[in-house]
Order: sequence, then C-alpha cells, then structure tokens
Amino acid sequence: MFRKMRRFKQQISEEECIKILKESKRGVLSVIGDDGYPYGVPINQWYNEENGKLYFHGAKEGHKIDAIKACDKASFCTYDEGYRKEGEWALNINSVIVFGRIKPIEDQELMKKALKDLTAKFTDDIEYFEKEMSSFSRVMILELTPEHMTGKLVNES
Repeated sequence: MFRKMRRFKQQISEEECIKILKESKRGVLSVIGDDGYPYGVPINQWYNEENGKLYFHGAKEGHKIDAIKACDKASFCTYDEGYRKEGEWALNINSVIVFGRIKPIEDQELMKKALKDLTAKFTDDIEYFEKEMSSFSRVMILELTPEHMTGKLVNES
C-alpha cells in the first residue's frame, strides 16, 4: 500500500524517526483540502511514547477541521536542525514523514495530558500553561495514528 523509500541507502531507523518526532518543534500537517487540493499547515506536535501517536492542538473550526471531517487521511512531515561536517558547506538533515489517520479526540483526560505535554515541550512557564488550560473548552486536540513512517538523511550538496 505504501511505497518503499526510493533512496533506501539514506533511510534512518525507526528509533531515529521517533527521536526526531519527539525533539522537533514543528512540522507540516497535510490533509486533503477543498476540491481535492492538498492543504498543509505548519503546526507543533507532541509524540506520545506510550501509544506511538502524534497530537496537535488548535481551534475547533477552520479549513483543517473541515478537511479532516471529509477525509481522515493525513501526513505529517518534520525534520531536525541538521548539522555540517567539518569543512563542508552542505547541511545534513534528517526528515520524517508519517502517514496515518487523524481524528479529534474526545477523552478529556487524554486531551489534558496532550495539552500539558505539548506545552511542556516549549516552556516550563506555569502561568502560560494555566492560561492554555483556561481556554481548554475552545481547544480541539487531534490524534494522528501512524500507519506508515519513513525517515531519511539528506545532504544538501
């Protein structure tokens, strides 16, 4: 069903993919938008090691939500900050693409955990977290269940 990576020599391990998903600050969530056009939105994420799923938060309405209601297939792409080898100009970047099914979650405890852990990924500011929780009723938490994941190391040269 899913394609094998064409440049398989650049493929990174599942463990490396998970590390990038945990550490990267944001990526692009892509869904099937209006009239079948792809719709990609920059978004931050939290990877739950307990269940292997990705979580995102946002408003309860808009283009992204309408697209998800129409079709639950999605992909998420992210990458690390990269590195340069000594004496080389080219950047080496590890990227990850996750394909799966996305849906809003209804479990209030899981929603709170996802919001707390997503916030903690960026700050330990308790006041900020409390402000986020005060608007909890207006937030939608989305859960992406991976069906296929690949990662690769790309050298920009």
